[in-house]
Amino acid sequence: MAFEGLSEKLGNVFAKLKGHGKVTEADIKASMREVKLALLEADVNFRVVKDFVAKVSERCKGSEVLESLTPGQQVIKIVREELTLLMGNENAKVVFSSKPPTVIMMAGLQGAGKTTTSAKLAALLRKQNGKRPLLVAGDVYRPAAIKQLETLGAQLNIPVFSMGDKVSPVEIAEKGVAHAKEHGNDLVIIDTAGRLHIDEELMKELSDIKEKTQPSEVLLVVDAMTGQDAVNVAESFNSQLDITGVVITKLDGDTRGGAALSVRAVSGKPIKFACVGEKLSDIEPFYPDRMATRILGMGDVLTLIDKAQEAFDEKQAAEMEKRLRQSQFTLEDFLAQMNQLKKMGPMSQLVGMLPGMNNMKDVEIDDSRMSRIEAIILSMTPAERRNPSVINGSRKARIANGCGMKVQDVNQLLRQFEQMQKMVKKMMGNKGMMKKMSRGFKMPF
Repeated sequence: MAFEGLSEKLGNVFAKLKGHGKVTEADIKASMREVKLALLEADVNFRVVKDFVAKVSERCKGSEVLESLTPGQQVIKIVREELTLLMGNENAKVVFSSKPPTVIMMAGLQGAGKTTTSAKLAALLRKQNGKRPLLVAGDVYRPAAIKQLETLGAQLNIPVFSMGDKVSPVEIAEKGVAHAKEHGNDLVIIDTAGRLHIDEELMKELSDIKEKTQPSEVLLVVDAMTGQDAVNVAESFNSQLDITGVVITKLDGDTRGGAALSVRAVSGKPIKFACVGEKLSDIEPFYPDRMATRILGMGDVLTLIDKAQEAFDEKQAAEMEKRLRQSQFTLEDFLAQMNQLKKMGPMSQLVGMLPGMNNMKDVEIDDSRMSRIEAIILSMTPAERRNPSVINGSRKARIANGCGMKVQDVNQLLRQFEQMQKMVKKMMGNKGMMKKMSRGFKMPF
Protein backbone atom coordinates (compact mmCIF):
# COMPACT_ATOMS: atom_id res chain seq x y z
CA MET A 1 0.00 0.00 0.00
CA ALA A 2 1.19 3.51 -0.81
CA PHE A 3 2.95 5.31 2.05
CA GLU A 4 3.51 2.11 4.04
CA GLY A 5 7.27 2.70 4.26
CA LEU A 6 6.82 6.41 4.99
CA SER A 7 4.23 5.68 7.71
CA GLU A 8 6.58 3.24 9.40
CA LYS A 9 9.56 5.64 9.34
CA LEU A 10 7.53 8.59 10.64
CA GLY A 11 6.05 6.33 13.33
CA ASN A 12 9.57 5.50 14.52
CA VAL A 13 10.49 9.20 14.67
CA PHE A 14 7.43 10.06 16.74
CA ALA A 15 7.90 7.04 19.02
CA LYS A 16 11.32 8.41 19.99
CA LEU A 17 9.85 11.84 20.74
CA LYS A 18 7.07 10.32 22.83
CA GLY A 19 9.75 8.71 24.97
CA HIS A 20 10.91 12.16 26.11
CA GLY A 21 9.14 13.88 28.99
CA LYS A 22 10.47 17.16 27.61
CA VAL A 23 12.14 17.89 24.28
CA THR A 24 14.89 20.31 23.38
CA GLU A 25 15.60 22.15 20.14
CA ALA A 26 18.34 19.57 19.53
CA ASP A 27 15.73 16.76 19.78
CA ILE A 28 13.49 18.60 17.30
CA LYS A 29 16.40 19.15 14.90
CA ALA A 30 17.37 15.45 15.00
CA SER A 31 13.75 14.38 14.47
CA MET A 32 13.28 16.75 11.54
CA ARG A 33 16.41 15.35 9.90
CA GLU A 34 14.82 11.89 10.04
CA VAL A 35 11.50 13.23 8.75
CA LYS A 36 13.35 14.85 5.86
CA LEU A 37 15.10 11.57 4.94
CA ALA A 38 11.83 9.63 5.20
CA LEU A 39 10.07 12.03 2.81
CA LEU A 40 12.94 11.98 0.31
CA GLU A 41 12.97 8.18 0.36
CA ALA A 42 9.22 8.27 -0.33
CA ASP A 43 10.09 10.15 -3.54
CA VAL A 44 8.67 13.48 -2.42
CA ASN A 45 10.03 16.40 -4.45
CA PHE A 46 13.18 17.89 -2.87
CA ARG A 47 11.89 21.49 -2.90
CA VAL A 48 8.64 20.35 -1.31
CA VAL A 49 10.52 18.45 1.41
CA LYS A 50 12.75 21.42 2.14
CA ASP A 51 9.82 23.84 2.53
CA PHE A 52 7.76 21.34 4.53
CA VAL A 53 10.53 20.54 7.04
CA ALA A 54 11.30 24.27 7.45
CA LYS A 55 7.64 25.04 8.30
CA VAL A 56 7.31 22.12 10.71
CA SER A 57 10.64 22.92 12.40
CA GLU A 58 9.65 26.56 12.88
CA ARG A 59 6.35 25.61 14.51
CA CYS A 60 7.99 22.92 16.66
CA LYS A 61 10.45 25.45 18.12
CA GLY A 62 7.58 27.34 19.74
CA SER A 63 6.30 26.94 23.28
CA GLU A 64 3.45 24.76 21.97
CA VAL A 65 5.95 21.87 21.80
CA LEU A 66 8.95 22.77 23.95
CA GLU A 67 6.83 23.52 27.03
CA SER A 68 4.24 20.82 26.46
CA LEU A 69 3.72 17.86 28.78
CA THR A 70 3.09 15.73 25.67
CA PRO A 71 5.65 17.03 23.15
CA GLY A 72 5.51 13.94 20.93
CA GLN A 73 1.77 14.34 20.41
CA GLN A 74 2.16 18.05 19.70
CA VAL A 75 4.77 17.33 16.99
CA ILE A 76 2.46 14.74 15.38
CA LYS A 77 -0.37 17.32 15.44
CA ILE A 78 1.84 19.90 13.69
CA VAL A 79 3.06 17.39 11.09
CA ARG A 80 -0.53 16.29 10.39
CA GLU A 81 -1.69 19.88 9.93
CA GLU A 82 1.23 20.73 7.63
CA LEU A 83 0.76 17.52 5.59
CA THR A 84 -2.89 18.44 5.13
CA LEU A 85 -1.96 21.94 3.97
CA LEU A 86 0.69 20.50 1.65
CA MET A 87 -1.92 18.36 -0.13
CA GLY A 88 -4.45 21.16 -0.48
CA ASN A 89 -6.15 21.40 2.95
CA GLU A 90 -9.69 20.72 1.68
CA ASN A 91 -11.42 18.37 -0.72
CA ALA A 92 -11.60 20.12 -4.11
CA LYS A 93 -14.95 19.33 -5.69
CA VAL A 94 -15.76 19.01 -9.39
CA VAL A 95 -16.99 22.25 -10.94
CA PHE A 96 -20.29 21.57 -12.72
CA SER A 97 -21.47 23.92 -15.45
CA SER A 98 -24.61 25.96 -14.78
CA LYS A 99 -25.54 25.29 -18.41
CA PRO A 100 -25.35 21.52 -19.11
CA PRO A 101 -23.58 19.55 -20.25
CA THR A 102 -20.57 19.80 -17.93
CA VAL A 103 -17.49 18.84 -19.95
CA ILE A 104 -14.54 17.13 -18.26
CA MET A 105 -11.43 16.66 -20.34
CA MET A 106 -9.02 13.93 -19.22
CA ALA A 107 -5.33 14.38 -20.06
CA GLY A 108 -2.08 12.61 -19.27
CA LEU A 109 0.71 10.44 -20.59
CA GLN A 110 0.15 7.00 -22.07
CA GLY A 111 -0.05 4.30 -19.41
CA ALA A 112 -1.28 6.56 -16.59
CA GLY A 113 -4.73 4.95 -16.75
CA LYS A 114 -6.77 7.69 -18.45
CA THR A 115 -9.28 5.42 -20.17
CA THR A 116 -10.13 3.35 -17.09
CA THR A 117 -10.16 6.47 -14.91
CA SER A 118 -12.57 8.19 -17.31
CA ALA A 119 -15.01 5.30 -16.91
CA LYS A 120 -14.53 5.16 -13.12
CA LEU A 121 -15.15 8.90 -12.80
CA ALA A 122 -18.29 8.73 -14.96
CA ALA A 123 -19.69 5.98 -12.71
CA LEU A 124 -18.78 7.86 -9.53
CA LEU A 125 -20.38 11.15 -10.63
CA ARG A 126 -23.49 9.30 -11.78
CA LYS A 127 -23.75 7.62 -8.38
CA GLN A 128 -22.85 10.58 -6.15
CA ASN A 129 -24.25 13.48 -8.16
CA GLY A 130 -27.05 11.87 -10.16
CA LYS A 131 -25.43 12.77 -13.49
CA ARG A 132 -26.23 11.20 -16.88
CA PRO A 133 -22.72 10.77 -18.30
CA LEU A 134 -21.50 10.28 -21.85
CA LEU A 135 -17.98 8.98 -22.47
CA VAL A 136 -16.23 10.28 -25.58
CA ALA A 137 -13.57 8.08 -27.20
CA GLY A 138 -10.97 10.64 -28.29
CA ASP A 139 -7.86 8.45 -28.24
CA VAL A 140 -7.51 7.47 -31.90
CA TYR A 141 -3.83 6.50 -31.71
CA ARG A 142 -3.47 3.79 -29.09
CA PRO A 143 -4.50 0.39 -30.44
CA ALA A 144 -7.77 -0.82 -28.89
CA ALA A 145 -8.27 2.37 -26.81
CA ILE A 146 -11.70 2.97 -28.34
CA LYS A 147 -12.72 -0.67 -27.86
CA GLN A 148 -11.51 -0.54 -24.25
CA LEU A 149 -13.68 2.49 -23.48
CA GLU A 150 -16.69 0.89 -25.20
CA THR A 151 -16.20 -2.29 -23.15
CA LEU A 152 -15.97 -0.31 -19.90
CA GLY A 153 -19.04 1.72 -20.89
CA ALA A 154 -21.01 -1.48 -21.52
CA GLN A 155 -19.98 -2.89 -18.13
CA LEU A 156 -21.17 0.27 -16.39
CA ASN A 157 -24.19 0.85 -18.64
CA ILE A 158 -22.80 4.26 -19.65
CA PRO A 159 -23.07 5.33 -23.34
CA VAL A 160 -19.87 5.87 -25.33
CA PHE A 161 -19.62 8.26 -28.29
CA SER A 162 -17.15 7.13 -30.94
CA MET A 163 -16.35 8.01 -34.56
CA GLY A 164 -13.61 5.44 -35.04
CA ASP A 165 -9.89 6.10 -35.41
CA LYS A 166 -9.86 7.84 -38.79
CA VAL A 167 -11.35 11.13 -37.56
CA SER A 168 -9.56 14.01 -35.85
CA PRO A 169 -9.80 13.85 -32.02
CA VAL A 170 -10.78 17.53 -32.02
CA GLU A 171 -13.77 16.79 -34.25
CA ILE A 172 -14.72 13.74 -32.17
CA ALA A 173 -14.67 15.80 -28.96
CA GLU A 174 -16.71 18.62 -30.52
CA LYS A 175 -19.34 16.28 -31.97
CA GLY A 176 -19.42 14.28 -28.72
CA VAL A 177 -20.51 17.38 -26.81
CA ALA A 178 -23.16 18.14 -29.47
CA HIS A 179 -24.40 14.52 -29.19
CA ALA A 180 -24.70 14.92 -25.40
CA LYS A 181 -26.83 18.06 -25.82
CA GLU A 182 -29.14 16.26 -28.25
CA HIS A 183 -29.52 13.16 -26.08
CA GLY A 184 -29.90 14.71 -22.62
CA ASN A 185 -26.48 13.80 -21.20
CA ASP A 186 -25.57 16.45 -18.63
CA LEU A 187 -21.97 15.24 -18.22
CA VAL A 188 -19.36 14.59 -20.94
CA ILE A 189 -16.04 12.97 -20.12
CA ILE A 190 -13.53 13.11 -22.96
CA ASP A 191 -10.83 10.43 -23.01
CA THR A 192 -7.94 12.02 -24.90
CA ALA A 193 -4.80 10.49 -26.38
CA GLY A 194 -1.56 10.26 -24.47
CA ARG A 195 2.07 9.88 -25.51
CA LEU A 196 5.03 8.13 -23.96
CA HIS A 197 6.43 11.61 -23.34
CA ILE A 198 5.24 15.21 -23.69
CA ASP A 199 5.59 16.65 -27.20
CA GLU A 200 4.42 19.71 -29.10
CA GLU A 201 1.96 17.78 -31.27
CA LEU A 202 0.19 16.30 -28.24
CA MET A 203 -0.13 19.67 -26.50
CA LYS A 204 -1.44 21.33 -29.68
CA GLU A 205 -4.12 18.66 -30.03
CA LEU A 206 -5.16 18.95 -26.36
CA SER A 207 -5.23 22.76 -26.59
CA ASP A 208 -7.49 22.54 -29.65
CA ILE A 209 -9.85 20.11 -27.89
CA LYS A 210 -9.98 22.45 -24.90
CA GLU A 211 -10.69 25.47 -27.12
CA LYS A 212 -13.49 23.72 -29.03
CA THR A 213 -15.25 22.07 -26.06
CA GLN A 214 -14.68 24.69 -23.32
CA PRO A 215 -14.46 22.13 -20.48
CA SER A 216 -15.34 23.01 -16.89
CA GLU A 217 -12.55 20.71 -15.77
CA VAL A 218 -9.23 19.63 -17.32
CA LEU A 219 -8.11 16.75 -15.12
CA LEU A 220 -4.59 15.40 -15.39
CA VAL A 221 -4.25 11.67 -14.70
CA VAL A 222 -0.89 10.75 -13.16
CA ASP A 223 0.45 7.39 -12.06
CA ALA A 224 1.59 7.41 -8.41
CA MET A 225 4.10 4.67 -9.19
CA THR A 226 6.13 6.97 -11.45
CA GLY A 227 7.18 9.05 -8.44
CA GLN A 228 9.10 12.20 -9.38
CA ASP A 229 8.12 11.81 -13.03
CA ALA A 230 4.48 12.34 -12.05
CA VAL A 231 5.40 15.71 -10.56
CA ASN A 232 7.36 16.75 -13.67
CA VAL A 233 4.43 15.71 -15.88
CA ALA A 234 2.01 17.75 -13.75
CA GLU A 235 4.26 20.80 -13.99
CA SER A 236 4.57 20.52 -17.79
CA PHE A 237 0.88 19.87 -18.49
CA ASN A 238 -0.18 22.67 -16.18
CA SER A 239 2.14 25.24 -17.77
CA GLN A 240 0.86 24.42 -21.26
CA LEU A 241 -2.74 23.41 -20.66
CA ASP A 242 -3.70 25.13 -17.37
CA ILE A 243 -5.22 22.04 -15.77
CA THR A 244 -7.90 22.41 -13.09
CA GLY A 245 -7.04 19.33 -11.05
CA VAL A 246 -5.27 16.00 -10.79
CA VAL A 247 -6.38 12.37 -10.50
CA ILE A 248 -3.75 10.08 -8.96
CA THR A 249 -3.94 6.44 -10.02
CA LYS A 250 -2.43 3.28 -8.51
CA LEU A 251 -2.31 4.68 -4.98
CA ASP A 252 -3.01 1.12 -3.81
CA GLY A 253 0.20 -0.19 -5.36
CA ASP A 254 3.57 -0.90 -3.81
CA THR A 255 4.62 2.68 -4.33
CA ARG A 256 6.37 5.27 -2.23
CA GLY A 257 3.51 7.69 -2.79
CA GLY A 258 5.60 10.85 -3.06
CA ALA A 259 3.56 12.10 -6.03
CA ALA A 260 0.50 12.67 -3.84
CA LEU A 261 2.57 14.83 -1.50
CA SER A 262 4.30 16.79 -4.25
CA VAL A 263 1.82 17.38 -7.08
CA ARG A 264 -0.31 20.00 -5.30
CA ALA A 265 2.70 21.98 -4.07
CA VAL A 266 4.51 21.95 -7.43
CA SER A 267 1.58 22.52 -9.81
CA GLY A 268 -0.59 24.62 -7.52
CA LYS A 269 -3.58 22.54 -8.67
CA PRO A 270 -5.60 20.29 -6.34
CA ILE A 271 -5.75 16.51 -6.35
CA LYS A 272 -9.46 15.87 -6.87
CA PHE A 273 -9.63 12.07 -7.00
CA ALA A 274 -7.54 9.02 -6.17
CA CYS A 275 -7.81 5.56 -7.73
CA VAL A 276 -7.19 2.95 -5.05
CA GLY A 277 -7.71 -0.36 -6.84
CA GLU A 278 -8.48 -2.10 -10.11
CA LYS A 279 -12.26 -2.39 -9.73
CA LEU A 280 -14.39 0.18 -11.57
CA SER A 281 -15.69 1.34 -8.18
CA ASP A 282 -12.16 1.90 -6.81
CA ILE A 283 -12.07 5.67 -7.13
CA GLU A 284 -12.70 8.15 -4.34
CA PRO A 285 -12.66 11.92 -3.80
CA PHE A 286 -9.28 13.03 -2.44
CA TYR A 287 -9.43 14.42 1.09
CA PRO A 288 -6.06 15.90 2.18
CA ASP A 289 -6.87 15.64 5.89
CA ARG A 290 -7.86 11.97 5.59
CA MET A 291 -4.75 11.16 3.55
CA ALA A 292 -2.58 12.89 6.16
CA THR A 293 -4.01 10.71 8.94
CA ARG A 294 -3.44 7.58 6.82
CA ILE A 295 0.19 8.55 6.25
CA LEU A 296 0.68 9.04 9.99
CA GLY A 297 -0.82 5.64 10.78
CA MET A 298 -3.92 7.15 12.37
CA GLY A 299 -6.30 5.38 10.01
CA ASP A 300 -9.14 6.96 8.05
CA VAL A 301 -12.39 6.35 9.88
CA LEU A 302 -14.37 8.90 7.82
CA THR A 303 -13.65 7.11 4.53
CA LEU A 304 -14.46 3.80 6.23
CA ILE A 305 -17.84 5.22 7.28
CA ASP A 306 -18.47 6.47 3.71
CA LYS A 307 -17.77 2.98 2.36
CA ALA A 308 -20.05 1.40 4.97
CA GLN A 309 -22.89 3.75 4.05
CA GLU A 310 -22.51 2.92 0.36
CA ALA A 311 -22.62 -0.82 1.06
CA PHE A 312 -25.40 -0.51 3.64
CA ASP A 313 -28.77 -2.05 2.69
CA GLU A 314 -31.59 -0.43 4.73
CA LYS A 315 -34.17 -3.12 4.01
CA GLN A 316 -31.75 -5.93 4.84
CA ALA A 317 -30.71 -4.13 8.06
CA ALA A 318 -34.34 -3.77 9.18
CA GLU A 319 -34.97 -7.48 8.58
CA MET A 320 -31.76 -8.35 10.42
CA GLU A 321 -32.76 -6.23 13.42
CA LYS A 322 -36.13 -8.00 13.57
CA ARG A 323 -34.44 -11.42 13.48
CA LEU A 324 -31.94 -10.44 16.16
CA ARG A 325 -34.76 -9.35 18.45
CA GLN A 326 -36.23 -12.83 18.08
CA SER A 327 -32.81 -14.48 18.69
CA GLN A 328 -32.83 -15.90 15.17
CA PHE A 329 -29.23 -15.14 14.16
CA THR A 330 -28.12 -17.99 11.86
CA LEU A 331 -25.18 -18.82 9.61
CA GLU A 332 -27.29 -17.53 6.72
CA ASP A 333 -27.51 -14.16 8.45
CA PHE A 334 -23.78 -14.27 9.11
CA LEU A 335 -23.12 -14.95 5.42
CA ALA A 336 -25.32 -11.99 4.44
CA GLN A 337 -23.32 -9.74 6.80
CA MET A 338 -20.06 -10.97 5.29
CA ASN A 339 -21.27 -10.22 1.76
CA GLN A 340 -22.21 -6.71 2.82
CA LEU A 341 -18.73 -6.25 4.30
CA LYS A 342 -17.13 -7.48 1.06
CA LYS A 343 -18.91 -4.72 -0.88
CA MET A 344 -16.83 -2.17 1.04
CA GLY A 345 -13.60 -3.39 -0.55
CA PRO A 346 -10.61 -5.63 0.23
CA MET A 347 -10.07 -6.34 3.93
CA SER A 348 -6.44 -5.19 3.70
CA GLN A 349 -7.66 -1.79 2.49
CA LEU A 350 -10.36 -1.50 5.14
CA VAL A 351 -8.09 -2.52 8.02
CA GLY A 352 -5.58 0.13 6.89
CA MET A 353 -8.26 2.72 7.67
CA LEU A 354 -8.45 1.64 11.30
CA PRO A 355 -6.35 3.78 13.66
CA GLY A 356 -3.13 2.11 14.78
CA MET A 357 -3.35 -0.87 12.43
CA ASN A 358 -0.39 0.36 10.34
CA ASN A 359 1.94 -0.54 13.19
CA MET A 360 0.52 -4.01 13.82
CA LYS A 361 2.90 -6.05 11.70
CA ASP A 362 1.96 -9.30 13.43
CA VAL A 363 -1.65 -9.06 12.22
CA GLU A 364 -1.96 -10.92 8.94
CA ILE A 365 -4.73 -9.52 6.76
CA ASP A 366 -5.80 -12.45 4.62
CA ASP A 367 -8.52 -11.45 2.12
CA SER A 368 -8.99 -15.11 1.18
CA ARG A 369 -10.08 -16.00 4.74
CA MET A 370 -13.56 -14.60 4.14
CA SER A 371 -13.80 -16.67 0.96
CA ARG A 372 -12.86 -19.82 2.90
CA ILE A 373 -15.52 -19.11 5.52
CA GLU A 374 -18.06 -18.51 2.75
CA ALA A 375 -17.10 -21.81 1.09
CA ILE A 376 -17.66 -23.74 4.36
CA ILE A 377 -21.10 -22.18 4.92
CA LEU A 378 -22.16 -22.77 1.30
CA SER A 379 -21.16 -26.44 1.63
CA MET A 380 -23.83 -26.84 4.31
CA THR A 381 -27.48 -27.62 3.62
CA PRO A 382 -30.03 -24.82 4.26
CA ALA A 383 -31.20 -26.72 7.35
CA GLU A 384 -27.63 -26.89 8.72
CA ARG A 385 -27.11 -23.17 8.17
CA ARG A 386 -30.30 -22.36 10.05
CA ASN A 387 -29.57 -24.80 12.89
CA PRO A 388 -25.81 -25.58 13.19
CA SER A 389 -26.45 -27.73 16.29
CA VAL A 390 -27.52 -30.62 14.00
CA ILE A 391 -24.04 -30.78 12.47
CA ASN A 392 -22.50 -33.99 13.80
CA GLY A 393 -19.19 -35.70 12.95
CA SER A 394 -20.30 -37.24 9.65
CA ARG A 395 -21.88 -33.96 8.52
CA LYS A 396 -18.68 -32.09 9.36
CA ALA A 397 -16.70 -34.55 7.23
CA ARG A 398 -19.12 -34.07 4.34
CA ILE A 399 -18.96 -30.24 4.64
CA ALA A 400 -15.15 -30.26 4.80
CA ASN A 401 -15.00 -32.55 1.76
CA GLY A 402 -17.46 -30.33 -0.12
CA CYS A 403 -15.39 -27.15 0.28
CA GLY A 404 -11.97 -28.80 0.06
CA MET A 405 -10.98 -28.02 3.64
CA LYS A 406 -10.31 -29.87 6.89
CA VAL A 407 -12.78 -30.87 9.59
CA GLN A 408 -10.73 -28.65 11.96
CA ASP A 409 -11.63 -25.63 9.78
CA VAL A 410 -15.33 -26.48 10.07
CA ASN A 411 -14.98 -26.92 13.84
CA GLN A 412 -13.24 -23.55 14.17
CA LEU A 413 -16.00 -21.75 12.29
CA LEU A 414 -18.75 -23.44 14.34
CA ARG A 415 -17.00 -22.54 17.62
CA GLN A 416 -16.60 -18.92 16.63
CA PHE A 417 -20.17 -18.74 15.40
CA GLU A 418 -21.40 -20.17 18.71
CA GLN A 419 -19.49 -17.40 20.54
CA MET A 420 -21.13 -14.83 18.29
CA GLN A 421 -24.60 -16.25 19.01
CA LYS A 422 -23.92 -15.96 22.75
CA MET A 423 -22.85 -12.34 22.23
CA VAL A 424 -26.10 -11.63 20.36
CA LYS A 425 -28.18 -13.03 23.24
CA LYS A 426 -26.16 -11.02 25.75
CA MET A 427 -26.82 -7.80 23.88
CA MET A 428 -30.53 -8.44 23.43
CA GLY A 429 -31.56 -5.95 26.11
CA ASN A 430 -29.38 -3.13 24.79
CA LYS A 431 -31.37 -1.28 22.09
CA GLY A 432 -28.51 0.96 21.01
CA MET A 433 -26.22 -2.03 20.65
CA MET A 434 -28.94 -3.93 18.76
CA LYS A 435 -29.10 -1.17 16.17
CA LYS A 436 -25.33 -1.22 15.67
CA MET A 437 -25.24 -5.00 15.44
CA SER A 438 -27.94 -5.03 12.79
CA ARG A 439 -25.71 -2.84 10.68
CA GLY A 440 -22.77 -5.18 10.64
CA PHE A 441 -20.68 -7.32 12.95
CA LYS A 442 -16.98 -7.11 13.55
CA MET A 443 -15.37 -10.26 12.21
CA PRO A 444 -14.11 -12.32 15.17
CA PHE A 445 -11.58 -14.22 13.08
